[in-house]
Amino acid sequence: MIRGVIFSVLYMALALGANAQDLEELRVGDMRGLVFHAEPVPVSETPFIDMEDVEHRLSDLQGRYILLNFWATWCAPCRHEMPYLNTLQHELGGEDFKVVTLATGRNPPPAIRRFFEETGIDALPMYRDPGQTIAREMGVFGLPITVILNPEGQEIARLRGDADWASPEAFALLRALIAAES
Repeated sequence: MIRGVIFSVLYMALALGANAQDLEELRVGDMRGLVFHAEPVPVSETPFIDMEDVEHRLSDLQGRYILLNFWATWCAPCRHEMPYLNTLQHELGGEDFKVVTLATGRNPPPAIRRFFEETGIDALPMYRDPGQTIAREMGVFGLPITVILNPEGQEIARLRGDADWASPEAFALLRALIAAES
């Protein structure tokens, strides 16, 4: 019995190590900048708001992988990246994965709505962190910053700067990450 438990634990450790190696090999193209943490990192519990000023928390999103993008309406790289994030949500969004955008700092709701309408963003939430509290608590200095949260709600990876999240490389890496949990 104990021997079976030991073999099970060893098997899981080897499997997780292999998955980490597979993910590392998939860090190509724009995904080269994605840094996986050695250990999961806790995230902010500070509430953020939607366009109707209803409060939400990152812990509300637990149960699936979350690609959390910190952005601003005035940030040119953020604006360039947003259609890629929209495509990613259309393609991979579902029970196991969701793209969440969080406008941090001064981003008037009319400006967010106008930007989403002008660029055809139709799959992403319009969440706001107007005081930049969550961004500061999570060490977001500069925009855009994208973090990946595991289903337990912990940060496991981070990418500084914009990326083509609709690229074959991004899809391959994120599919492998989601599959590793299944």
